[in-house]
Amino acid sequence: MPLVPFDQLPDNARLWVFAASRPLTSAESQTLMRHIDAYLGTWAAHGSPLRNGRAWHDDRFLMVAVDESSAGASGCSIDGLMRTVRDAEEHLGVKMTDNAPVWYRDNREVRQVDRAQFRDMAKAGSVSPDTIVFDNTITTLGAVREGRWETAARETWHGRAFFGEQATSRR
Repeated sequence: MPLVPFDQLPDNARLWVFAASRPLTSAESQTLMRHIDAYLGTWAAHGSPLRNGRAWHDDRFLMVAVDESSAGASGCSIDGLMRTVRDAEEHLGVKMTDNAPVWYRDNREVRQVDRAQFRDMAKAGSVSPDTIVFDNTITTLGAVREGRWETAARETWHGRAFFGEQATSRR
C-alpha cells in the first residue's frame, strides 16, 4: 500500500498544503481524512503506485507529500489529487484550494484574512514581521521539518510582500 505514515517520508518528498477556510469539526476532519486516504491509498502515476502520506494540523491544514524517489507525481496524478480535495470541499462546504488568503497566528488562534486586509493590518501595526504566518507555498516536507512552514513573516514571502525593508532590517 503506497500510503505510509507521514513521518516515514523523506525530507525531499514533494508537498502540497491545503488550508480549510474554517476549522473543521472532529467529525468533518474524520470524513476528510477517510476521503483523502481512499484516494491516496490508490494514488499512482502512469500505473506506478506513489509512496505518499498525509498529515492534518490545527483543524485546518491538510498536508499531502509524495516520495518521488521511485515514481514521480505526474500532471494527471496531481490533477486527481486536486479533484479529490475539491470533492471534499464540496461535500464539507469548506474551501481548501484557495491560495489567496494569508494564514497567521493571533496568539494561539489560527486566523485567515485576505491579502488586502493583511496589508492594512501591517500598515496599522496590528501584525508585524514577527507575526507567525503559515507559508503554504513550501514544496518539500523538509521545509516543514526545518520550521519554514509556520514561522515569522520576515522569514517568508509575507515579509517582502507586506513589510518590505522593515522585514529585512532585523535579519
